[in-house]
Amino acid sequence: MADTQFDLIVIGAGPGGYVAAIRAAQLGMKVAVIEREHLGGICLNWGCIPTKALLRSAEIYHLIQNAEEFGLKVEGVSFDATKIVKRSRQVAKKLAGGVGYLLKKNKVTIIDGEAKLKGKGQVSVVKDGKALPDVSAKHIILATGARARSLPGLEPDGKLVWTYKEAMVPEALPKSLLVVGSGAIGIEFASFYRTMGVDVTVVEVMDRVLPVEDKEISTFAHKAFEKQGMKILTSATVEKLEKSKTNVTVTIKDKKGKQEKVTVDRVILAIGITGNVENIGLEELNIKVDRGHVVIDQWCHTNVAGIYAIGDLAGPPWLAHKAGHEGIMCVEKIAGQKNVHPMDTTNIPGCTYCHPQIASVGLTEEKAKEAGHKVRVGRFPFQANGKAIALGEPEGMIKTVFDAKTGEMLGAHMIGAEVTELIQGFVIAKTLETTEHELMETVFPHPTLSEMMHEAVLDAYDRVIHS
Repeated sequence: MADTQFDLIVIGAGPGGYVAAIRAAQLGMKVAVIEREHLGGICLNWGCIPTKALLRSAEIYHLIQNAEEFGLKVEGVSFDATKIVKRSRQVAKKLAGGVGYLLKKNKVTIIDGEAKLKGKGQVSVVKDGKALPDVSAKHIILATGARARSLPGLEPDGKLVWTYKEAMVPEALPKSLLVVGSGAIGIEFASFYRTMGVDVTVVEVMDRVLPVEDKEISTFAHKAFEKQGMKILTSATVEKLEKSKTNVTVTIKDKKGKQEKVTVDRVILAIGITGNVENIGLEELNIKVDRGHVVIDQWCHTNVAGIYAIGDLAGPPWLAHKAGHEGIMCVEKIAGQKNVHPMDTTNIPGCTYCHPQIASVGLTEEKAKEAGHKVRVGRFPFQANGKAIALGEPEGMIKTVFDAKTGEMLGAHMIGAEVTELIQGFVIAKTLETTEHELMETVFPHPTLSEMMHEAVLDAYDRVIHS
């Protein structure tokens, strides 16, 4: 490695790190990115992308099982779990290779190794226990990501008690499964395994599943999941795991203190994540850390000049698209670009790729009211939409929340087929500070699912046509 002096060093090549590196190179900086494991990070290799490949297989399996509803006859339906997993891994591998190509295309130096802050502007690198030459730069972005959180007594063992990583590559599907946590990760795995025929139980400490979503959406989802055969226990905690050679007996306590025991083949822990703050030299430079995440300001600066943090390492929302946007914003600010805006987290969409899909942006109705807004709320059901009925997907709803005084769109919340693709329309509207007037005047094509977005806005102002 000939070059050791750079304008910018990025530690971590996940969706925040590699995007930041490429944008910096586009702006004329000499850039190095240091990655200890996989280009593309957890998201591309063990998160967002391969899970969607698994869920796609489950979606197709579900459609085949219900082929008669579409006038089709299919017999002898089965699946090969090994091939499903293999396809998922191939998708991840292909995209990881694409990240490497993009970095090289933009002349970003890729350093394979484990990085650690050594001093101001200095980074040491170790590969397989061997020290590589130190590298230095005026600016250093920390993008080391995060990992699954565990609790005392609930530690994963990779065999009977899984994290997302083991859940993604099962040698065979278990007959029964308990998922601890009903956030996006937990519910996506619960949905995949249930669709593939596994007996699934979900335990959630909060009073509802998907607790960050709008309460109506959570309630709708809960009913849909139970209709599919999931057992859902809310306001409940896992007190103890007792392992045998082949299964796990889980002690669950409800809010009244009543305990029950459930025996399952496998347990998936999906109780949140914590930043990878260890062994990267934060202590040596006295970089502030709070509850497992590096503390930053609105421009991703840490408390130490020249050191920045982005993505999951810097805290919620823990989303790949948030990390990438932060990376670009941070780099453009470093480069002295004009018209760089701090990120408004209320404009960041969240998507859960379960069945039915869930997507949202902005404030829930409850949060909007807590913030002091007088609101107007619109709703529109999938069962009143022609395209949804033609698709055989009548289950779902779209909800909009507006400020009653100004017409500002405060939030949008969806559950149903393809809502993870629809939500971007409301994200753009919210970013542009669109009011109900522009949305009502917009012509939506027919027949489409997107028409429901229009109707949900109209409903908030007592102008809905088809419901």
